Amino acid sequence: MNGEQRRKQLMALLSDSSTPISGTVLARQMHVSRQVIVQDIALLRANGAEILSASRGYLMMQTEHPCSRVFKVLHSDEETAQELTMIVDLGGKVRDVFIYHKVYGVVRADMKIRSRKDIQEFMENIRSGKSRLLKNTTSGYHYHTIVAEDEQTLDVIQEELTKKGMLAPLQDDEPVDFWSHVRSGYGE
Repeated sequence: MNGEQRRKQLMALLSDSSTPISGTVLARQMHVSRQVIVQDIALLRANGAEILSASRGYLMMQTEHPCSRVFKVLHSDEETAQELTMIVDLGGKVRDVFIYHKVYGVVRADMKIRSRKDIQEFMENIRSGKSRLLKNTTSGYHYHTIVAEDEQTLDVIQEELTKKGMLAPLQDDEPVDFWSHVRSGYGE
């Protein structure tokens, strides 16, 4: 079993358990050392998994939003706040932003935007010159993972992104299952 397969199995075990599972137990089940489990947990967390360390082991946090969808979008810098505000106002939360770079692969950053206040803080950081928008590395094309209470909310967000001309089609050179590349962290 390679590292990616082991991490997928770890995610499945933790997701199915309502009680913490110790690193030692996980190591025995995976036939690896406890240190390998610690490293795998760190990689999973770095790629967005919400895994808690408790005194009795690891526990997957239950997500408050059961539905998520990845949207590929394209818009100007000036439309960034409009895009984020529309998503939040329609009941979505912006988990992350990522790009698919032809040389570097998938480059991802957590956003955790849940409110207009979060949008305001994000935009102030961009305007202050602390950094530039990640989308500008790929000529404006970027992806957001949006979470919502239900699929209908995600459908409405998709419709609005389409109406505003912000939804972008996938290209032939993009990986079909690009989200798995983000989760593994290695573009495998």
